[in-house]
Amino acid sequence: MFDVQALYRALDAQRAERELTWAGVAQELWEMSAELAKRRGDDHPIAVGTLTNVAKRGDTSCQHALFMLRWLGRAPEDFVDGAPPATRSPLPTAGPDRRLRWHLHATPRRDIPGLYEALTTRRAERGLTWALLARELRCGPSQLTGLRTARFAVRMTLAMEITQWLERPAADFVYAAEW
Repeated sequence: MFDVQALYRALDAQRAERELTWAGVAQELWEMSAELAKRRGDDHPIAVGTLTNVAKRGDTSCQHALFMLRWLGRAPEDFVDGAPPATRSPLPTAGPDRRLRWHLHATPRRDIPGLYEALTTRRAERGLTWALLARELRCGPSQLTGLRTARFAVRMTLAMEITQWLERPAADFVYAAEW
């Protein structure tokens, strides 16, 4: 399982090492895609509470986790205890004109398979119902079928449970978005 507490500790250690406040971390996260944010105009910076509440909530959205992982220069699997080597891969690189995003379903990038499509294919190959798969992944069936139309990000712990179940690196489902 994805260790959210370890992610938080890594963030806090990097913050302390660089002598930053949490507001400073949030600012640096946002500046990593400053050109994109300026071009979009409707963006709003990541909130300090989004970072500091990770430890309290014990989870974060998979999209917010990408901001944090990018800043740390780490792959999601670095925070999965016992992740097999086959599932370890660095995240795509992204310049200031892009932001890392999870590709959850068939749109917007048809050249990158969505997490939902990969999950559907593997589930069918194994002859599992959504209910049986949900039990295996310790979530509700609607959390899995909802990936097909997801407008918002899923929990990072669930996204990583899925990628580990698929025996694929999270990087297979992440792209550098330019909107």
